[in-house]
Amino acid sequence: MSLGDPVRALVVTASTRAAAGVYRDEGGPILVAGLVELGFSVDGPVVVADGPPVEQALRAAVAEGYDLVLTTGGTGLTPADLTPEMTAQVIERSASGIAEAIRAHGVAAGVPSAVLSRGIAGLAGRTLVVNLPGSPGGCRDGMAVLRGFLVHAVDQIRGGDH
Repeated sequence: MSLGDPVRALVVTASTRAAAGVYRDEGGPILVAGLVELGFSVDGPVVVADGPPVEQALRAAVAEGYDLVLTTGGTGLTPADLTPEMTAQVIERSASGIAEAIRAHGVAAGVPSAVLSRGIAGLAGRTLVVNLPGSPGGCRDGMAVLRGFLVHAVDQIRGGDH
């Protein structure tokens, strides 16, 4: 399926430790590679601390007109994991089935802890935002799910038919 103009995507890694240089971002590059395979024009990964910097990065991405933003990290149960809350401040319409499918895929693949991911998905204007776990495995599993429908989703957001 062709979308006409290239899909502009941004990958945002939410990790206070990676933003501080304590360790290397491993999830973001996996998402970038997966989106490039789909033919998307991809920026990032942009690495930010979890919390308000995530909301700021998302708002900037929406203002810049990205079609898609994938986040990685900050979706767990620790007190510092705030990516879903920051995302909820930005999105206007939920696409909860996307997050549910990502969690279900992880569980079906034998990762029971996939249910602990609190990631959400939704639309902010004409930008689809999807939260993915921070682990490399969670990013690979998330891309396995997203690969099946992202092109169609962006086409719909751009006004295409069902």
